[in-house]
Parts: sequence; structure tokens; C-alpha cells
Amino acid sequence: MMQASLSIINFRKDEEKVKRKKIMKAAVTAALVLTSLFLLQCLLVPKYATDVVEGSLIAEYYQEEKDHDVVFIGDCEVYENFSPRVLWEEYGINSYIRGSAQQLIWQSYYLLEDTLRYEKPEVVIFNVLAMQYDRPQKEAYNRMSLEGMKWSGAKVKAIRASMTEREEFLDYVFPILRYHSRWEELKSEDVQYLFDRKKVSHNGYYMRVDVKPAENVPEGNILADYQFGENAYDYLDRMTRLCRENDIQLILIKAPSLYPFWYEEWEQQIEDYAEKNDLLYLNFLEMTEETGIDFSTDTYDGGLHMNLSGAEKLSACLGRILQEDVGLKDRRGEKELSEKWQEKIIAYEAEKERQYKENMG
Repeated sequence: MMQASLSIINFRKDEEKVKRKKIMKAAVTAALVLTSLFLLQCLLVPKYATDVVEGSLIAEYYQEEKDHDVVFIGDCEVYENFSPRVLWEEYGINSYIRGSAQQLIWQSYYLLEDTLRYEKPEVVIFNVLAMQYDRPQKEAYNRMSLEGMKWSGAKVKAIRASMTEREEFLDYVFPILRYHSRWEELKSEDVQYLFDRKKVSHNGYYMRVDVKPAENVPEGNILADYQFGENAYDYLDRMTRLCRENDIQLILIKAPSLYPFWYEEWEQQIEDYAEKNDLLYLNFLEMTEETGIDFSTDTYDGGLHMNLSGAEKLSACLGRILQEDVGLKDRRGEKELSEKWQEKIIAYEAEKERQYKENMG
């Protein structure tokens, strides 16, 4: 009887060992599959290191210490037209640009929500060109704005607000679903920057030193309707409320880009909105004398964006306004912050020298 009981106990122990081995084997197999899929996804997702580098801009914010006086949000009219280095060196203003290509206003709003998870700047600056869009536009631009965001409720809402009809939410959750066919496009940078991405901006500013004068800039086409859409206004209202609730001064700007064309009807709507909501609005297209912008030397693409020279002039003008009219203090006396900016300036100067050599060559 006792031997039978021992046999049963030993059988059960052996059975449990077999089960544990099967579970362990399944777990190891699942881990290997998930790890392989993760590595494959890392390989296939675009790195934005040498081509279309604008796709790296949003993610770079998370590497920074979050103690900014000013945060810019918006499209290329912020990340190519303003230099945080000048704001710091000349006025002691610590700033960052959370810009991305064709950043739509709802993306700007949710990026602002995301920013407030980490810090509360004194000033938020929003470029109003995005008001021309009332509906989602292109997946490629969506991904350059959204993939770099860390996961949060703000990112989920931004994705849902931005998706075109052909896009699927799961493609953002698991990018491998979208990029699985990218094998033929892989380059050496896809391996080089598999985990550690190359830094492409200077506090969100994308530097260009080359020069292409603005010549024969086209006038705007006649539009059937100049009225900004309800959706665009809704998100501008949300942005205004969010800043007010957090005791942040919202400043609206129109960068001095000559194209896309800025219509008088659009200008009037922004002026009216700013007056109604007691917001400062700066149209740099009308401030050429104050900025000193020269469109024969200060743009690299015929008037669409500023080059380094133009961005530094524009930033110097903005810095005066932020200090004299808005009242931002000079923080250059803060030792730790100043030391960090010295490192940033060294990198900025190295990039400037590299680009000048390339253009001279």
C-alpha cells in the first residue's frame, strides 16, 4: 500500500516537472519571438538620421532636462526659423522648440498636453500657419509628428485625431505592421542607429547655413473660402484655455516665411482672435524693419524658411520682446544651467562650422 502511494507521489512529481519544463520552454520561446520582433521593428522603423531628419525632432525633447522658460509648438515655421541658442546667449532665456513637419494644430495641442506632464513653461509660442488645416492630411507627416511622442493619453488622442481614412491605430502601437515591407530601403544607418539615435537639432532648432535668395515668390491662389475651420478653432480654443488654466502666457506668431502665402483674410481672423482672447500676436512678416531680415541673404530655400543668419536675427528680435514686453528674466547667472548651455553652444558651433565647410566645398 505504501509502495503504491509512493509511486503515485513520484508520478505526480514527474508530471509536475514535465509541466514546468513545458511552461519554461513556452516562456523562453515566447520571449525569443517577442525579442526578435522587437529587434526587427527597431531595424525597420525609419531612423531619420540623414534623410528627412525632421522625423527625429519630437523624440529629442525627452532627452532634455525640463526647465524651459519658453516652449515653441508648431510646424517648420518654428523649428527652422528660431534659434534657442540666441535667446540664451543674448537674453538668458531657456527655450525649446517642439516642432515637426506640417504639425497640425491638434498635434500641437496634444504636444502641449504632453509637455505639461514634464514642465510648466512661462510662455508657449504657437505658429498660426497650421490654422489653414481643418482635417487630417498625410500619413507621412503624421508619423513624423507622432511616432516620437512617448506613450500617454495625449499621444493616444493625438493619433486618433490625426489618422487619415486609410490609417489604423494598431499600426502606431506596433510600427512593424506599417514598416514590415521596408527591407529594400534599409541603409547602414538603420543598423548604426538601431538603439541610439543621432541628434539632429539644437534644442529643437534645425540648422541650415546655405543661401538661396527669395526671387519670384508666387502670389497666393484665390480660395473659395478663407474662413478657418471649426475644428482648427476648437483646438486653438483648447490651447488658449489650457495655457490660461496653467498660468502660461500663450503667444501667437506668424513666421516671416514668404510662402506658403499668408492671406489678409487669415491675418484678420488671427488679429480678431488675439484681441478677443487678450493674446499677444506677432506677425513677423510685417516686422522686417525690427528683425532686419534680408530675403536675399537670410533664407536657404527662396523664402520658405530662414537659414542660420535669418533665424538668429529673428530670435534676437523675439528675445527683446520676451524680455522687455513679456518680462522673462535673464537666467545666465544660474551656474548649472549656464554650464549646460556652454556644452550646447559648442555643439552648435561645431555643426555650423561643418555646414559652412560643406557648402564652401
